[in-house]
Amino acid sequence: MILLDNSEQLLALFESLARSIPESLKVYGSVYHINHGNPFNMEVLVDSWPEYQMVIIRPQKQEMTDDMDSYTNVYRIFSKEPQKSQELLKNCEIINWKQRLQIQGLQESLGEGIKAAAFSNSVKVEHSTAVLLVTEDILKLNASNKSKFGSWAETGHPDDDFEREIPNFKYAQLDVSYSGLVNDNWKLGKNERSLRYVKRCIGALPAACMLGPEGAPVAWLTMDPSCEVGMAYSVEKYRKTGNMAQVMVRYKKYLLQKNIPFYISVLEENERSRSSVKAAGFFEASCEWHQWTCYPQNLVPF
Repeated sequence: MILLDNSEQLLALFESLARSIPESLKVYGSVYHINHGNPFNMEVLVDSWPEYQMVIIRPQKQEMTDDMDSYTNVYRIFSKEPQKSQELLKNCEIINWKQRLQIQGLQESLGEGIKAAAFSNSVKVEHSTAVLLVTEDILKLNASNKSKFGSWAETGHPDDDFEREIPNFKYAQLDVSYSGLVNDNWKLGKNERSLRYVKRCIGALPAACMLGPEGAPVAWLTMDPSCEVGMAYSVEKYRKTGNMAQVMVRYKKYLLQKNIPFYISVLEENERSRSSVKAAGFFEASCEWHQWTCYPQNLVPF
């Protein structure tokens, strides 16, 4: 694999990945953050250049010092020929199969190669899937072949009428001091490793909330290193008041104005959340969200 560390190469890759949206979104969003300060110290590998078949985004080596930290040890993959990914993935120089890790992508067909590579390295794999939700703006990148947003960011926003002030509530940037609150209410969090990850996401990436009458967040959204919007939560006391919808609409408008790509994943059975996200202007993409959580034999959870 070839390490891309030249800014011109990374920009060319970013523009090329736009032609494969939505399947390339995980990698496309990661390259966006790499091109804008690289706050999570990620690196880009391709099988060849300038023509490539596979792209892997992974943390730089100094980031992956904790073998149990699957919040950090995350690989994001896009392949033009996912059925042929097995041999590359087997390589321990590319993926550290001795660690607990996650592999994320938007191509179900990657799974066969991932499972085969994991088996050859005596690693257990758990596969999870979710519905991928996107906006028309992100799909327009595919149609135009340009890594640039248009429409709403330039001509206004169709949800302006929906954006309104709610008495005693205030839309605001989510402050990193509330990382503990977010972590305690994140289904995939509630531990020290996840708290470090949450702090890093809120501190480095766009995050928004609605402050309630007591001055604390009652609804919030964050972003991950691949531009996925997540950790969404609304405090039970203030649910069904429109706060989450307000946060979603204003947050989406901010991201569009700043030309920051974004997308959301929701579990298929979570019909309420899917409906809420769709009401905010998202629709289900042609591909699904996939994650393969990998455990070496000595690190398999009980």
